[in-house]
Amino acid sequence: MIYDDVVIGAGHNGLTAAAYLARAGRRVLVLEAADHVGGAAVSAQAFPGVDARLSRYSYLVSLMPRQVIADLDLDVRLIRRRFSSFTPVPGDPQRGLLVDNGDEAATAAGFTALTGGGAEYAAWQDFYGRVHHLAQQVFPTVLEPLRSEADLAAMVGDDELWDALVRRPLGEVLAKRFGDDTVRGIVATDALIGTFADLDGADLRQNVCFLYHLIGGGTGDWDVPVGGMGAVTDGLARAAVKAGAQLRTGTTVLAVDPDGVVRWEGGSAQATTIHAACAPAVLNTLLTAAGAEPLPTEEAPEGAQLKVNMLLSRLPRLRDQDVDPAAAFAGTFHVNEGYGQLQEAYAAAEAGRVPQVPPCEIYCHSLSDRSILGPELAAGDAQTLTLFGLHLPARLFRGTQQEHDAVKDLALARTLDSLNSVLAEPIQDVLLRDPDGAFCMEARTPVELEADLGLPGGNIFHRSLQWPWAESDAEVGSWGVETAYPTVRIAGAGARRGGGVSGIPGHNAAMSVLRA
Repeated sequence: MIYDDVVIGAGHNGLTAAAYLARAGRRVLVLEAADHVGGAAVSAQAFPGVDARLSRYSYLVSLMPRQVIADLDLDVRLIRRRFSSFTPVPGDPQRGLLVDNGDEAATAAGFTALTGGGAEYAAWQDFYGRVHHLAQQVFPTVLEPLRSEADLAAMVGDDELWDALVRRPLGEVLAKRFGDDTVRGIVATDALIGTFADLDGADLRQNVCFLYHLIGGGTGDWDVPVGGMGAVTDGLARAAVKAGAQLRTGTTVLAVDPDGVVRWEGGSAQATTIHAACAPAVLNTLLTAAGAEPLPTEEAPEGAQLKVNMLLSRLPRLRDQDVDPAAAFAGTFHVNEGYGQLQEAYAAAEAGRVPQVPPCEIYCHSLSDRSILGPELAAGDAQTLTLFGLHLPARLFRGTQQEHDAVKDLALARTLDSLNSVLAEPIQDVLLRDPDGAFCMEARTPVELEADLGLPGGNIFHRSLQWPWAESDAEVGSWGVETAYPTVRIAGAGARRGGGVSGIPGHNAAMSVLRA
């Protein structure tokens, strides 16, 4: 069969590319190894016999441009969270800081109670006000051909901030701007989600991750998708099919020939352009299987998270009795993520040890969107809880299955102990059980995410994130998806301006063809 475009992978980026291309009248085939679409952006019944559909892997939306939603007429509803975060004070969890976007006076009072004065809140407002301006300038460019760093820096017009975020280790910046360890930790966590990095590291991986977490939508807000992440990819799949794209699930691609031939067991297709919405490392295995040279990419991507999904009978009580749990869990709930704790956990993991007190953060989808729960659960006090453990890199879990499972058990036990240290009751006391009596809790290590989703090293971004601008003169004016092979595009999270649930690489892969 001959197509204009073959898309490898029916995750959200592959579906975005397919929808744009098919709407332009091109003949498009999408190939997906799983028996369903969505990739990491799916909703699933995680617990047998329990009527709840959780966002099993990806869970919030920030980087998806409204333009993509409008262009593709997506039936996607996003809910803005009122509460930004709640952070129990490390070592003194009977006190905490609630950042309430709907009540500036209450937030200011919380900072004053925590730090003993107003200077830290003033520093917070100044820093995030300037970052907000940066985001408003940078984010609209992600759907355009790449600009140079100098061009973007000039657009932002804040040389001091640009130098701080782009050229100096983030830890240095935070130490200079904030005096309180808890406040520094709140800021620092956005640099570590999905990234194993030293906050003082000279490679600046933490800075790149930080930038992506704060530019989404030009505001940095992380929104709740109504119906879960599966509603986003289901909408994209409908848009692609309605436009005429063919979706073929249960089809594992075996080889990609740069001449435009894609092969799978029992079939093949010829395409003018091949859009690899899989990880670059996976694409390289397909190229080499066809006898072609692999493309330059990161050699050993590595994820660094323990993902835990839970279903609760109700929200747990907090040690800080002055904060409503419904407010604390509605935003990002920081657990043992003081700046010093983050660095200590990194050092332990870098040395090959599971951190004694793993830092983690949590949020509760069902406080914003009860539709993911069945009628009986939704009518009661049941809640979902998503936990994202930091500084637990894939290297800790490598080995035999027995070795993996032993480290996983240790990491999960320590993570739950870390969580319980800030609660007034053990989380186990409010976990629901499935019909067989097992706790409604599942944990996935980076090694398991690699097996589940084809994420190299369990890296949720497919590879280390890259700056969202051209890093060489040759890249200026490109879409950040092109490869050494004219027929092949990187259409997934491993593209420049990839990472997160955004559709940006899918859009840009399509535009690299449609606007050529």
